[in-house]
This record gives sequence, structure tokens and C-alpha cells, in this order.
Amino acid sequence: MGQTINPLGKKIITVETEFCGRKLSLEVNRVGFRTSAVVIARYGDTVVMGTAMVGNSPLKGFDYFPLSIDYEEKMYASGKISGSRFIKREGRPSDDAILIGRLIDRPIRPLWPKGYRHEVQGVATVLSLDPSFRPDSIAMIALSAAFMLTGAPFEGPVAGVRVGLVDGKPKAFASPEELDTGALDLVVAGTEAGIMMVEAGASEVSEDEIVTAMEYAQKIIQPAIKLQIELVKKVGVKPAEYDLSLPSADIQKEVDDFLAGKFGKNIRLPYVDRHEKMHQIRVDLMAHFEQKMGDGFESVKREYEDAFASAANKDVRKGIIEENLRPDGRKLTEIRQLSSEVGLLPRAHGSSLFTRGLTQALNVVTLAPLSFVQLVDTMEREGERRYFHHYNAPGYTVGEVRRLGSPGRREIGHGYLAERALSAVLPDETEFPYTIRSVTEIMSQHGSTSMAATCSSSLALMDAGVPLKRPVSGIAMGMMKDGDNIYILSDIADAEDFAGDMDFKVTGTTKGITALQMDMKVHGLSVDVLKKALIQGKDGRAHILKSMLETLPKPRTDLSEFAPRVESIVINPAKIREVIGKGGETINKIISETGAEIDIKDDGTVFIASPNKDSIEAAKQWIRNITDDPEVGKIYENCRVVSVLDFGAFVEIMPGKEGLVHVSELSEERVNKPSDVVNEGDTVTVKLVAIDDRGRLQLSMKAAKREKN
Repeated sequence: MGQTINPLGKKIITVETEFCGRKLSLEVNRVGFRTSAVVIARYGDTVVMGTAMVGNSPLKGFDYFPLSIDYEEKMYASGKISGSRFIKREGRPSDDAILIGRLIDRPIRPLWPKGYRHEVQGVATVLSLDPSFRPDSIAMIALSAAFMLTGAPFEGPVAGVRVGLVDGKPKAFASPEELDTGALDLVVAGTEAGIMMVEAGASEVSEDEIVTAMEYAQKIIQPAIKLQIELVKKVGVKPAEYDLSLPSADIQKEVDDFLAGKFGKNIRLPYVDRHEKMHQIRVDLMAHFEQKMGDGFESVKREYEDAFASAANKDVRKGIIEENLRPDGRKLTEIRQLSSEVGLLPRAHGSSLFTRGLTQALNVVTLAPLSFVQLVDTMEREGERRYFHHYNAPGYTVGEVRRLGSPGRREIGHGYLAERALSAVLPDETEFPYTIRSVTEIMSQHGSTSMAATCSSSLALMDAGVPLKRPVSGIAMGMMKDGDNIYILSDIADAEDFAGDMDFKVTGTTKGITALQMDMKVHGLSVDVLKKALIQGKDGRAHILKSMLETLPKPRTDLSEFAPRVESIVINPAKIREVIGKGGETINKIISETGAEIDIKDDGTVFIASPNKDSIEAAKQWIRNITDDPEVGKIYENCRVVSVLDFGAFVEIMPGKEGLVHVSELSEERVNKPSDVVNEGDTVTVKLVAIDDRGRLQLSMKAAKREKN
């Protein structure tokens, strides 16, 4: 391999360290000469390029930080060409790629200063994939290092690691197989000081096991953080100049003075009343300063709006810290009013409506045969999904006029969190052979709709007759940090989320946790605080679950009359080809004549689906006739007479399996000619009385009649 020449005259710099049993290296100046910064991270055979771009000046008129993080899967990284017949180029990112992009975004976004409005883009591109572990944490490290090298005010570095439970102990970089079969799939990201982000799917794992895994993860990511600091020193990064879009101290003081006496207990009201009062205060404030300043107000209007929002957030924090009262008057551990109902939609297979305060989620469950599974074809994996949760939240759910379109990253992320929450309690396909689609239609948003989606989905699945191991509930926890004092809030609403320091969602059953997602808005948090939130969340989950079970205590025993019926039989895998037939001729004939849908697995399990019970039975019998071996002593009904000869008749008892009914076995009475009793094409009942040493079947109509009588 030749030596790359850097056209800018910069030397290629590489740093490396031991990280969880393998060498991790970070390299700069080999590629991407026109970017703000590029880092190539190598770990095993995984190679990820982290590219950072930072705008030179702040964007005008923006009231949010314009940061975008993208994660790009490249099929060539795993030596694959897309399995699609028509599309071979990478196109729209898969749901997996979108979710990993969100995973990387969440610990990085809070580490930029408030009011920073320079446009920032991070792109993690997987160039080579080691299939023994997932590459997302390496992508996170690559992007964090790239942002550190830009000179922008990114207050990192951060690093992350994916942890599984293997033999009851935490293991970093567990294999995909270990994660799939284990009880925990946990991603933790943090800084040197503390944890920034947690995401997990679990099989009813205890709070203590989660805490142990988080402590383990926070400790083992430290070498990756130190490596980034070493790289920054070697490169000699110079801080870049930047401006912050914040209201001036004078404007903030003017706004605070105007609001004196208007906040506090005056707005500790139920949400609707509070919202109306806050809106009127804001209108009065803007009108006051517009009248005072005249034409000059328009140029600083945004600063006054930001100052009002800042004052409102400070008031929320003050109420919680000084009065132990939340914006709507609730105590810190108090859950909003709950209600739920099931069976709302007459033609749906299962439906529910879950309401918590002003947050409301309608969930609809649809069942289908296993042939309706979703095919997955990504850089990392290919296979099938039989359960998926889709989440929709149009603009009207927050009182906005918004163009309808395809789901965004937030909708995909919320749906996936609710999906993980229920995955651990779903029955195996051998017990419940259905493809399951759960769709949450958010009706109204006022905090933690993903947890409402989880609760609503749990109820709708039970309403559909899906035999869940245990029902699942979920809750969103918040936190306010004031010096060393920590205030944990149960069931946070919008105002507490905007003003708070943490958003912690946790789902589970009475037995343990099934999913969690935590995002920090401050620079890292200790595991002890997260443990406190988990324990308080357990009580909240129990309270919500109790309300749910008052509506529907257990899954229904019967499916909806509109749901398809699916039954299964097991055949010898060696006989699958006989059922399918040449070019699918046999199985297509069974489907067309019985009206049933048929799906055959490699292990010989055959799933037969139809709304009609008789259709299922006909298909099952047909398949048994093809695959069963002839059984001496068994009676076979509705068998076709194939041919009639002088010495007897040949009868087909199974497809391709014929036997002789000798003239002496046609009837109890003496028979001179077989044609006096049967004709070709007749259907008869026979008994298999013997199989000779040459495999020939000896049948008897006489014995069958005698036995049935």
C-alpha cells in the first residue's frame, strides 16, 4: 500500500489505545481536505469516517441550534450488494440508520453552548464492518473526535459503548447473537465526568442489573475519551471565534422586571388554565415593549421572546426547587389523571385509547399470517421482523398547522422505543403464529407520548388476544439539579421537560424493565442519580399499570371475528419439497383450492391461515396426505379409485401412494367382478392392513366397513 500525500502539507497523525480488549485508533489528515475536520476511527475490522462541518457565522432568525447528525450505512462495508431486485444504490436510510443517527446525536447535542446558532453537521460513514460487534459506538467516537478538532465550542469529548449481559455479567461489544439471545442490550454514552445518554432494550431486567451495567459502561469508556483528548493536543487545535444568540442582560432584566409578580403561584394552575394565562402574559409583554420601542422593536423581537422563554423556565425550576410544586400544581411524585378504554374500533383486531393528563394515544393492532413479515436488508443484518410498532404525531396534536408527510426521525425513534418495550413480553411464533403490527396515532401531546404509546399498545395487544407474558407500562421521569440537590420528577409534562435537566423514559412489567431511554441536558450525571430515578420510576410504572389493568386485566382468550385464523403443523423437513412441488405447482394448487395461505419454515413448521376453519382443515389434511407415511391399521376416507382390474382395484390413499384392494377384500359378500362394486373415479373408504417386504400396500374395504360398524 502506497503512502498518501496530504496536499495541504499536513502530516498524518494517528493515536491509539487499548479499548475493551482491542486496539482503537483515531487518524487525521489522510482524507477530507476541505472539511472542518475528519477522523477515521478503526476498531478491529470496523472503520468509520467521522466528518464534521461547522458554519463560519451564525444563522439569522433561528431559535434553535441547527445541528444535524447522520449515520450512513454502506453495503460494501460488509461485502454485500442490496438484496433488492431493482435498487442497488444506497438510498433512503434504513430505520436502523436513522435510530443510530439519533443515538449519536443525543449525547452530543447538549454539549454545545446555549444560543449557539452556527450550522453544524456531522456525518458518520461506515467504510468497513466487523460483523462480530455493532459499529454505532465507534461511529459516535469518530464524530465526537471530529467535532473536537473543529475548534468550535463543543464541550466534549464523549464516547459510548454497547453492553450486553453474558452469563449474568456485563460485556462490552457483545456479539449480535449475544445481544439477541441475552437479557440486555444497553448503550451508554458519557463524558469524563458522567453519563449523557442511555438507551436499552431488556427482557424484564431488574433495576440493580441496569445500574451495574451503567457503572461498568461509564468506567470502560474512559480510554476512548482520553484518546480524543490526546488527539486534540497532538493536532494543536485552535479555538474558533463564534457568537451566541442570547438576549442581552439589559433585555433580560427588562423582561424579568415586567414579569415580577405575574409568575409564581399565579400560574401554578391546571394545564389549560396555565396555558391561557401564560399566553396572555406573553401577548401583554410583547405589546408593552412594542409600544415602548416603536419601529425599533422588530429588530430585537426575537431577543424578547427568548428572554420570556428563559424567565418561564426559571420560574418552573424555582417552583420545584423552592416550593416542591410543579407548574400544574402537582407534587414531585404525582402522576397526572389516567383513563383508558379498549375495543373502540369495531373492525380492528385490537384497539385502545390511553389518556394521561392531556396526552392521549390511540393504538390499533392488526394481525396477519407470518407471510406478512417485514424483510430486513441492511449493512449489518438481513432477516425478518414479525412485530413492528409505528407511531404518528401530526401537527394538530400540538395545536399547530403542519404539512402532513412521511414520519420523521422523532416519530421513528418513539415508535422503536415503544416496540422495544413490548418485544420482551410477546409470545413465540410457535405459540402465536402471527405477524403483529401496532400503530399508535397520537391524539394530543403534552409530554411523554412514547410512554403513552407503550401503555396504549400494551392494552390494544391484549384486546387483540395476543397472549403477552405480562402487561407493560411506561413513565417519563425528569430532574432538576440545584448545586448538590437533586429533584426527581415523575411523569413529566412539556414545561418540566423544557426547563429540566433530564428526560428519562422507562418501561417494564411487574417483573422488571423492558426498555429505557435517558437524555441529559447538563454535562453528565452520576449513576447514583440515575438509580434514584429508576427506583422512583418503578413506583410510577406500578401506579399506571394498576389503572390499565382496571380496564383490561388480561389478554382476551378469543381473537376478533375479523382476524385471520392461523394454525400450524410440523412435517418432516425432508418432505418440504414434496409439499411445494415442481415450480411451486403443488402448494399453489393447495392454496387455490382451499383458499388458505401457507407459509413453510425450514424446520418443517407449516403455518396455515384463513378466516375459514374448514379451509384450514382442508389444507392441513392435504399436506398430511402428502407428507405422512402410510400407517398399518389406519382407515383412509374419501380415497379415489385409480383403476379397476380383474383381480381387484387400485386405490390412492395419499397423493402418489396407491394400494391394492383384492377382490376378496371389496365386500363381505362374494364378488364375481370388481367392477360390480367399484368403478374408476369412485371415492371409497379403506383400511391399510399390511405393507409387504417390497413396500406394496394391501388395502381392505371390507375391514374398514367392519371396523366402522
